[in-house]
Amino acid sequence: MAYSGRYSVKNPSKYEGDPTKVIYRSLWERHAFKWCDDNPNIIKWSSEEVVIPYLYEVDKKYHRYFMDLKLKTKQGKTFLVEIKPDGQTRPPKGARRTKRYLTESLTYIKNVNKWEAAEEYAKDRGWEFVIWTEKNEPLKSIIPKSTKPLKPIKPYKRRKK
Repeated sequence: MAYSGRYSVKNPSKYEGDPTKVIYRSLWERHAFKWCDDNPNIIKWSSEEVVIPYLYEVDKKYHRYFMDLKLKTKQGKTFLVEIKPDGQTRPPKGARRTKRYLTESLTYIKNVNKWEAAEEYAKDRGWEFVIWTEKNEPLKSIIPKSTKPLKPIKPYKRRKK
């Protein structure tokens, strides 16, 4: 089940872009937005304001990739951040020739094409491209140790009727 909605920016002066139009497409994204908004080591941030063209190998056409986050830190570094479930960052496993395997394969190819374009785009500007998943500690390389880490999200549980 996907969770999405509007994020209400608490510190509009830190947000690059229109702070009234910030959309999260997962609880992990919402959680990351809150972390950026509250973190004193993040001086500027934006969501889906950076658009990167990429070539999708399957249809041989150019598409547009909207970066989940762009962060500027007090240390002077700029990061482009993709927030993805860990399962979508690795090639699919399982029985080949199933509809699920083919769908996951196409998703993985598209993601790799996007990430290669984002890596090149960031490198050209002296920035870094990183992927945050639920399984890694992505913030250690960005923020000094004195900053509180991002707390894990509790799993969603349906209420019994």
